[in-house]
Amino acid sequence: MASTRPIRSTMMNVPLSLNHLLERAGHLFPSNEIVSRLPDKSLVRHTYGQFYGRTRQLAQALLDLGLQPGDRVATLSWNHHAHLECYFGIPAAGGVMHTLNLRLAAEEIAWIANDAQDRFLVVDDVLLPLLAQFQGLCNFEKIIVFPFSGAAVPIPFLDYEALLAQADGENFRYVAHEEDDAVSMCYTSGTTGKPKGVVYSHRSTLLHTLVGCMGDCWALRSSDVVLPVTPMFHANSWGMPYGAVMTGCKLVFPGPHLHPDDLLDLMRDEPPTLSLGVPTIWMGLIQTYEASLLTHPGRWKLPAGMRSLVGGAAVPEALIRAFDKHGIWILQGWGMTETSPLATVSYPKSEFKDASMDERYRRAAMAGVPVPLVDIRLRGEDGQDAPWDGQHVGEIQVHGPFITGSYHQVPVSEDKFSIDGWLRTGDVASMDTHGFVRITDRTKDLIKSGGEWISSVDLENALMGHPDVAEAAVIAIPDAKWSERPLACVVCKPGKTLDEAGLNTHLLAQGFAKWQLPERYEAITAVPRTSTGKFYKLKLREMFPA
Repeated sequence: MASTRPIRSTMMNVPLSLNHLLERAGHLFPSNEIVSRLPDKSLVRHTYGQFYGRTRQLAQALLDLGLQPGDRVATLSWNHHAHLECYFGIPAAGGVMHTLNLRLAAEEIAWIANDAQDRFLVVDDVLLPLLAQFQGLCNFEKIIVFPFSGAAVPIPFLDYEALLAQADGENFRYVAHEEDDAVSMCYTSGTTGKPKGVVYSHRSTLLHTLVGCMGDCWALRSSDVVLPVTPMFHANSWGMPYGAVMTGCKLVFPGPHLHPDDLLDLMRDEPPTLSLGVPTIWMGLIQTYEASLLTHPGRWKLPAGMRSLVGGAAVPEALIRAFDKHGIWILQGWGMTETSPLATVSYPKSEFKDASMDERYRRAAMAGVPVPLVDIRLRGEDGQDAPWDGQHVGEIQVHGPFITGSYHQVPVSEDKFSIDGWLRTGDVASMDTHGFVRITDRTKDLIKSGGEWISSVDLENALMGHPDVAEAAVIAIPDAKWSERPLACVVCKPGKTLDEAGLNTHLLAQGFAKWQLPERYEAITAVPRTSTGKFYKLKLREMFPA
């Protein structure tokens, strides 16, 4: 008679750990490069072998300072090699790395540091003036200054390089941990209330890294050269530092130099095969590059065949087309701090290999297909799931092993999480039968005119496809007859002026109905943005309340 006992796995029960990635990099890729741009724009080069040794020294130095398991160590830093050492050295010592967003107001940074109960701080010396604005509001026991500029570290701060030099990295022993122990934390942008902390674990970070490195996502290889323009304080640079260390690919960090001219110089000198950044940066870069073709031909050349991962906000189809003209394909990803952040990627699925270029551009401008391990549903206002027919819309709700199930020290509430435990993202979207997500808006940004919904995102993307428009943001304004109507705030390209009739003709040609056209247009010099580069529509509503 056959046994009725269930068969058990014979696999080893080995906890997932970031320490494995650090050991892998040190032993398998010791000669591969990590390049950092310094404040004076010079370049400093390290190898992964040096990174491995310095990171273990950092971990030992933190233990020597009295770091205890679970203690939070904040970073206030640009993208560079020392910040990467913090990504791995702090968890190796049992601590939790907490990236502070240096683009926030000083008072908000202080509030976040206090809410996280940050014990130590690692800060770039070039950011000491910012620290001075809020240091008195915080309770940092130790402040470690990384001499990014090469200047002497002022007393009474601790010198990052001196601490590493004094620490015994060779005999360092990793602090024991469980795979669900915290390794890092980031705070949401907080445009609708106080920012909220999201805490990532060894397990969630490793799973996210493995998914991200897949061929349909980052397609990361050891032979790649990666330029992460996305800040390391913004959702952990979308997880790319972990993937880079796992594969041993060359990293080129831009430091504090994010102006289009500086990025084009860096791309010329250290040509990347993969770059990542938000649409704002890429819009400025392509406009600067194309203008240079007329004024300074030959000064720059975009890296042939470079892949570019763009996210953080909707990517206009016009931007995808502009880069494709120069042999660069933009891969759009969607996610949020709460999703680690990769949740969908708009990769070319096999069924579209023979599709027209117009269809490829159209799909590339969508949020894309859910990545492995992430489940997505669209929950309608009636509480039912919307069908995947490309027409019905609902709030995106997500579930998976690298999706947060709560916020740090915040009670779980139904406005953020469903009763059955799915994350409510606040994004409204449709999905088609091929699984492509098309985000139509944030729930708070949808425009309800005469009982019908108008997508501000669709209007914005269409307006930014007009040759005279640099950027456009659309908000709702009150209307006595229709309840709400769209207001389009437009940034014109240099030498161009706002042509309302021309823009309406353009929108009609794009398939918009007359009732969907903006009620009025406003010419502005720049779209206000959040600290993570997204359109800050709350500010626009304050500027144009009626």
